Parts: sequence; C-alpha cells; structure tokens
Amino acid sequence: MRATCAMTLLAAVRGLTPPARRHGVSCLSAAAGGGRASAAVEQKKARPASTEKLDLAPPRGTRDVYPEDMRVRNWLFGKWRSTAKAFGFEEYDAPVLENEALYVRKAGEEVTQQLYNFEDKGGRRVALRPEMTPSLARMVMARKPTPPLKWFSIPQCWRYERTTRGRRREHYQWNMDIWGVDGAAAEAEALAAMVSFMESVGLTSDDVGIKVNSRAVLAELLARTCGVDAAADAARFAACCVLVDKLEKVPPEALHGDFGALGVAAADVDALAAVLRDAADAGGSLAALEALIGDGPALSNLRALVDLAEAGGFGDWIVVDASVVRGLAYYTGVVFEAFDRQGALRAIAGGGRYDRLLETFGGDPLPAVGFGFGDAVIMELLEEKKLVPETSAGVDVVAFALATGDGDEDAASLKALAGVAATLRSSGASVDVVLEPKKPKWAFKHADRRNAKAAVMLAPSEWAEGRLVAKDLKTGDQADVVVEELAAWVGARE
Repeated sequence: MRATCAMTLLAAVRGLTPPARRHGVSCLSAAAGGGRASAAVEQKKARPASTEKLDLAPPRGTRDVYPEDMRVRNWLFGKWRSTAKAFGFEEYDAPVLENEALYVRKAGEEVTQQLYNFEDKGGRRVALRPEMTPSLARMVMARKPTPPLKWFSIPQCWRYERTTRGRRREHYQWNMDIWGVDGAAAEAEALAAMVSFMESVGLTSDDVGIKVNSRAVLAELLARTCGVDAAADAARFAACCVLVDKLEKVPPEALHGDFGALGVAAADVDALAAVLRDAADAGGSLAALEALIGDGPALSNLRALVDLAEAGGFGDWIVVDASVVRGLAYYTGVVFEAFDRQGALRAIAGGGRYDRLLETFGGDPLPAVGFGFGDAVIMELLEEKKLVPETSAGVDVVAFALATGDGDEDAASLKALAGVAATLRSSGASVDVVLEPKKPKWAFKHADRRNAKAAVMLAPSEWAEGRLVAKDLKTGDQADVVVEELAAWVGARE
C-alpha cells in the first residue's frame, strides 16, 4: 500500500491525474488523518496536492463491473462453459500480454491497426491481445499436443477502435477451436455448439441466423470479376478478402483507392459489389450461389456443411451468403458469421477455417476451425429480447450478534459467532457474518437485501444455554436451535 500512496502523491504533485487504484484514495486519507508516518506523508506536507478531481468514469471503451453486473456475466460465462463441456471441449488460457509480432500482419487487417501495443521496460515489443487465436496457435506449436484438439477459452481482448453499440475497446470472447480435423464435420460441430448455446438462452432461428460462405467461393468471384488469382498470389488475395469484408459496411467507391493499390480497377470493384448484392438478394441459398459460379469444388465444402447442419437439426439457422468474408487474412476455407435477423446489431459471432495459420509462424500446417463470440453484442440482444435472468447475491444464512451496549459482552458474542459461522460453513452453507453487533430490525433488513434463506442471532442469554435464535426468512418461522442441530436446521431451509 505504501508504494501505491507514494505513486498517487507523486502523480498529484506533478499535476497528473493518477490511475485509479483500489487503495489510492484511502491511503491518502489515512496519511492526512495522522496514520503511519512515511516518506509519502512528508512529500504531501512539503508539496500541495493537485485539486483536480478524480475522473470516476472508467477509460473510454471500458466498463466497471459491479456485483450485480458480475452476476450476469457469470451467468453468461456459465452458459458458455456448460455448452463447451457438453461438446467435449477443454478449457485453456494464455497471457493477456503477448508478443506484438503475433498480430502484426501485412494484409491491411483492422486488428493490426487497432493494437494496444508498446515497448516494455526490457525493450520488447508487446501488445494486449486483440484476439485469442494467435495465442492458441503459439501454444499448439510449443507443445505439439496430439490432435484432434477441442479447446475453448473466454479471454478478455483489447482493440483501440471506435466505440459504438455492442463495440467496446475491451470485451470478453468465447473462443471454440477444433484442430486436426480436415472437413466439414469440424465446422458443423462448431456451429452446432454455437446454436446450442443460443437455444439455451432462449434465442431461436427467428432471432439469429448464421451466414456461411467459403474463401474458395470468394476466390472464384474475385478471379471472374477482378482478375485476382488466389493460387498465383496468395498475399494479394488475402488483402482483397480484407477489403471485401468492408464492402458490407461502406459503399464500393470508398474502397476504390485501396483496391487500386492492389491492382484492381474501380469498375471491377463495382462489378464485384453488384455480384455480391445479387447473391444476397437471391435468398441465401446454395442454388443462388451455384447460379453465379456453377457447381464445382468451390461449393463442395459448403454443400457438405449445409447437409450436416440439416442432419444436426439446425439447418434453419444457416444462410448461404457469398458476401461473408470475415476480416482476418488467415482464414482459408469456410467462414461464418452469426447475425441479428432484425439487422439492428453488428455481427454476434464469427469464425471459420484457418488451416495455414501455423505456417505463417514457421510451424507445420495443421487444419483448424473455430469461432469467437463476444459478450457485448449478445448481451445487447438478450436484453432487447428480455432474456437476461434476474440474478441475486443470495446467501444461506445471515448471522449476527445481538447488540447489548455492553462492550465486553458484545465482544464475547462476536467471538462466539465466529465459531458458529465456521461450523455452518464447514457443513456447506454460505454465511454472511455481520461484523459488528446489531439490533434485530437492522439485521433482518440486511438479510432481506442479501436474499438470505435464514437469519441466525447469537444473544448472550440464549447462548449461555447453548442455543441460538434462528428465523426462516421465507416462512417467518422462528425457533431456538441448539448449536449441534443448527447446521441441519439451516440445511432444511428451501
């Protein structure tokens, strides 16, 4: 705490707004009030502190998570975890601080431009992770675990981007990845898990659809309309894919310059945009796509995926859409994106196949597919649909010592209460101990706020006979319970 105080004071005398610290303000107050003497206190006496008020808002694009918010987050994460485990996935994690080189790619991706990156004190270039897949690739390369792998995580990710509805600079993301399986069965498994989660929170295919496409289809379209040969120039094709992903968000003319830098004429960009619009207007079917490019290898994986989705019972969620690209250059095959059918929100989730990601880091190729599912957009949708459950910070018991006004007697009661609480907790009950003697009226109101099942009062007269006063807060029934039977009494409360 001393170091925190010193840092806070040092920032203040330099006229800076100090970073928010949990103990920063309290240790200033303690120092000012005659607490422990320290060099920081002497600094405070010597130099007047800044009168600038502390900004109580979190940094732009971030959020505070109060207990009531945390309960909802835990509910969401619990749904993600239970879905992942139902599908046989194992959980993993990685550092939020990674080597910058994992994310700096040359295909014009937004993620590279949105990094929170800096040089650390050892001269190393590092970044807060904007996505989890590169960290996963690094871990797979490091250990070389035996495939197939089915791994999931719920990492916090950071991107310096414009904040809008459902888009923040930090968010949590449910990642599900399958490594070592080459074929549409892996994509189908990932999408089945995505659908299973959405059904578990009350969403239906009327609320959400999943657009699917293939980079092979896009390669065919780019070759026909823009003369871009994916096989001959993979880097140029990847850069074009990143730009095509933006066509849904901006008019074609806004990208003429970027495409021009890749040798694609403005007229060809307009032609590509028109083809993609026509495909979308045709109703999102394989037949519509086949009419554009013909039946061939480019459609085979998509056809297999659609067939598996039908067999798995979630075909009504799937929409074939040639405009779906996903903005990451490392995708190599099928790509997909969950969307709000009302069109009010940005993409809910997205992913695809990335068979060559390990090669870009100098490793051996290993087929892989996965998706990322952010917390911000799905919560917007669930709140809009009134599907977020009521949560409460309930406990089994609120235990308190009766305030008598006699200091010694009250201290003895608190000491005895600690033992009672320990016994209850060892039996599996959750116990909120009121840490100072209180009158029953206050204690019962507090138990109500905590949504407790029962309240237990330790009063000196009853305690002298080995009993406590216990109240069932649901029924209002009250009883004197001997200490040895208290855990069973609490356990019987609903």
